[in-house]
Amino acid sequence: MNTFRFLILAADRPFFEGECRSAVVPTLWGQQGIMAGHSNYISAIVPGWVKFEYEDGGREKTLQCAVSEGLLKIENGDVLVLVESAEYPEQIDENRARRAAEEAKEELLQKHSVREYYEVQSQLARALNRLKAQKYKDNKF
Repeated sequence: MNTFRFLILAADRPFFEGECRSAVVPTLWGQQGIMAGHSNYISAIVPGWVKFEYEDGGREKTLQCAVSEGLLKIENGDVLVLVESAEYPEQIDENRARRAAEEAKEELLQKHSVREYYEVQSQLARALNRLKAQKYKDNKF
């Protein structure tokens, strides 16, 4: 089966790099499926889940990670995912994510500029996405 070079870069570190068989990325228009030979493409990424299949020592593996907003770029068969943050479900502290969601909800009730409102809305989306990670981690989805 054909593969493509797949790279996930978080703001603080390279998160994943390898040859993948397929990937699914959350975009403004829904989940975008990617396979080898995909045409060139650019899209905004929204908070959600990236799921990708790759081979590790001859064994096929599937991974999922929670991502925040960012950018998807497919060029000449290579796929680049640039995001603010990327985390595997087991890396997420559920209590911290719950507190962040509550704080963001409280902030939304305050009067802010339009810019601040969207910034807080983005923080809330990220916190809620991280809480969903626990369902995937514990197979409760």
